[in-house]
Amino acid sequence: MAARRSPAPPAAGLAPGAAAPLSSLPGVGPRIAEKLAARGLQTLQDLWLQLPRGYEDRTALTPVRNLQPGVPAQVEGRVEAVERGFRYRPLLRVALGDASRATVVLRFFHFRAAQAAQFQPGVRVRAYGTPRPGQRGLEIVHPSYTILGEDDEGALGDRLDPVYPAVEGVGPARLKTLIAQALDRLPGDDILELLPPREPGLRGLPGLREALLTVHRPPRDVDLAALRAGTHPAQRRLALEELLAHHLSMRRQRMSRQSHAAAALADQRLVQQLRKQLPFALTAAQERVFAEVRADLARPVPMLRLVQGDVGSGKTVVAAMAALMAVADGRQAALMAPTELLAEQHLANLRAWLEPLGVGVAWLAGRVTGRARGRTLADVAEGRAQVVVGTHALMQEGVAFHDLALAIVDEQHRFGVHQRLALRDKGGEGGRVAHQLVMTATPIPRTLAMAAYADLDVSAIDELPPGRTPITTVVLAAGRRPELVERIRAACAEGRQAYWVCTIIDESDEVVAQAAQATWEGLSAALPELRVGLVHGRMKAAEKQAAMRAFKDGATQLLVATTVIEVGVDVPNASLMVIENAERLGLAQLHQLRGRVGRGSAASSCVLLYQPPLSRMARERLETMRETGDGFVIAEKDLELRGPGELLGTRQTGLASFRLADLERDADMLPLVQELGDRLLRDEPAVAARVVERWVGVAARYASA
Repeated sequence: MAARRSPAPPAAGLAPGAAAPLSSLPGVGPRIAEKLAARGLQTLQDLWLQLPRGYEDRTALTPVRNLQPGVPAQVEGRVEAVERGFRYRPLLRVALGDASRATVVLRFFHFRAAQAAQFQPGVRVRAYGTPRPGQRGLEIVHPSYTILGEDDEGALGDRLDPVYPAVEGVGPARLKTLIAQALDRLPGDDILELLPPREPGLRGLPGLREALLTVHRPPRDVDLAALRAGTHPAQRRLALEELLAHHLSMRRQRMSRQSHAAAALADQRLVQQLRKQLPFALTAAQERVFAEVRADLARPVPMLRLVQGDVGSGKTVVAAMAALMAVADGRQAALMAPTELLAEQHLANLRAWLEPLGVGVAWLAGRVTGRARGRTLADVAEGRAQVVVGTHALMQEGVAFHDLALAIVDEQHRFGVHQRLALRDKGGEGGRVAHQLVMTATPIPRTLAMAAYADLDVSAIDELPPGRTPITTVVLAAGRRPELVERIRAACAEGRQAYWVCTIIDESDEVVAQAAQATWEGLSAALPELRVGLVHGRMKAAEKQAAMRAFKDGATQLLVATTVIEVGVDVPNASLMVIENAERLGLAQLHQLRGRVGRGSAASSCVLLYQPPLSRMARERLETMRETGDGFVIAEKDLELRGPGELLGTRQTGLASFRLADLERDADMLPLVQELGDRLLRDEPAVAARVVERWVGVAARYASA
């Protein structure tokens, strides 16, 4: 069992009273304090920012006749009948009628005998819950309720009831009481407020004290729809400060990293030699992005730059030119990719471009073992390996560079922040760290990048090289699979190759999908004249490598695969992609898979096979794929459909811990967040630190609890 963590001490610099421990509240002893601390709740300020996840409106009564399925409501009536039974599990039904001469059933699955005894015919009951259709009309499952006496007027509340995130070991009523007690000690804005009072962007928004009290104690006449949507001015005020705190946190991390020294790289002799031997000219977008990279490298502080570019936009050649600037200065560069297949592809490109210039390119991955590994490690440590390409193996402790000046990370979203920094920190002597260039072929919408990558400068290669063949995308129902088989037969007879992508490996009764294994068997039987390969995630690494290499070399004509090929080898001869059950995949994944074809001179096609009926969201995804091949347009649509959490995953530090802000809903505030953040860091760094502590410090303590 992991050792129990001691609660972290409250941070300095909080508003007076904010840092008071929760043990200062009545009834909070050591056991309750420990339960709260496990959830990151240690100070009064932590409870002020423990924001409701929803609201219950108990300020009015709804006649039973007016109840609507799915709409939460409060009703009051008398018990008309009670039924106890046991059908699979204990069951209690209470029929409640009111003056509207209608009846609703209260249904309980978990109850005590004493609880059931309360419900006697004629007893007055007030209940709150969400009605749903039942066997005998509308019913409310496990409502919250109160038994009213005959003379009990049962005064209605004058505020909405907040519903807070659960804290293990602390009941909802107890937590609500503690938050109410903490709010009673909330100071005025003269102490609480940290943002500039005359900031134009704050016009129309309440001060922090009013915003907190409104969100925790909404009055009866509040705009409940806005509150539930997260767009009430009080919520906007809190979301603004929370977004600002996360932005400042990432900017301060960036400033901390840039307080280190890095080698200033300015020699472009090798870059010019590479330009002369390349069989193509760089696009205007590549030139623009390389100019940004070049300017960063010339400074004696670490570059922190993300290069976004669609599949085939030419990110690798920009990375190669950056690497040559390190080599020309007598130093080293490293390129790390998440899979051996992708790393090998980079290795092949870099060797073709750099070795004719006399640059040594080394390969270091998990399957490089024995004497070969020893020789490579020695070459890296002694500087003979000027550019090193590999996988996670580059970050291992036994890998020592002679003088690493540039760390390049491809498909950066597949690595955690700490993994990227582990490679960067293998920099040169004298406390220097390596410049950092991270790349992704999964474009991120601009508004999202502003928040998710505030610690990085972001460049976009938003132009494809001339001559790239457009990919025709077709959407077909699964019933037309036989037509596709004949189309593959014809394409392969003409000397081309094809992919057939499945979304699962084994047959499943729960998912209507063609399994990769069954599809491989079926296509092998239907196309006996073709060599059909198979690759999926459960194969051993060596088997996967062999299958992919056979396809790349043309030994197999049709490759049946799961989505492991999403980021993989470049096979210019592959001109047809079939994606089975395409409705099950997200836009970004579909776009990445489609990018495996269209890499040669032949006209290419992508067929999206779907299993009807389609949901609204699936239909929109497939229509978007059919209408556009622009990765940036697709990224914006993906953000609209799935939201930022799913789009980014949880690896970006802090984004999973927003308690109120929503990057999609609140995107209009991000320019103001940037402007405010820059101003605070420049003019009032102490205030910036307090904003971060208020919002992110709490999240950090919870994450470490």
